Formats: sequence, C-alpha cells, structure tokens
Amino acid sequence: VQLQASGGGLVQAGGSLRLSCAASGNIFSSFVMGWYRQAPGKQRELVATITSGGTINYADSVKGRFTISRDNAKNTVYLQMDSLKSEDAAVYYCNARRLWAPVYNVWGQGTQVTVSS
Repeated sequence: VQLQASGGGLVQAGGSLRLSCAASGNIFSSFVMGWYRQAPGKQRELVATITSGGTINYADSVKGRFTISRDNAKNTVYLQMDSLKSEDAAVYYCNARRLWAPVYNVWGQGTQVTVSS
C-alpha cells in the first residue's frame, strides 16, 4: 500500500485548504485513515481519524474547523481545513492503519501547509 498526499500550500489566516490522500491497492476500505501534522521542533500529532465505518475523531485544536472524510470508491481520504490559524502550519501526513492481520501502518510523504498572518 502506498499513500500520496496532495493539496498543501500557502494560505492566509482565516482561509481554507483541502488535503487529499490517495491510496493504492484494493483494501482501502479496511483501513483506519488519519491525518497527522508535524510543525518544526514539535512532535507529530494527531489531527483527525476516520474508521472504515465512518467513526471520526478530531484533535481538540481542530474541532469545528477541520472535516475529515473518505471516499472508499476512490481510495481517498480528505481533510477540509477552514478558518486556518498560524498554529495550523505544519507538514501534514496521511496514515493508513489496520490492526488485524495483515497489520498495516503506512505513512504518506507529507504535504506542507503554510499559513500567513
């Protein structure tokens, strides 16, 4: 399985971006998909996850501003980011995880989000 993230860029504070992450293979629907981010000098942190059944979890810092969704027919997970703040600037990574055999924990290459004030 390979993940290809896209959609990052430069946006003004208060603006919006939509990240996409496309997965190869035909077992996408069995994964928990997630978005994580890492700012310079900080640890990678959870942004949001969505299970195959559609259960969603958000970090408190993005609740009400970010929306994660998935399209199993397109093998793609999305992260709609609205009302962006300077503290949202980071490299965003998508993740595919499955906890039963065969186990998967796959990371995409990351996409940079820069927020100007």
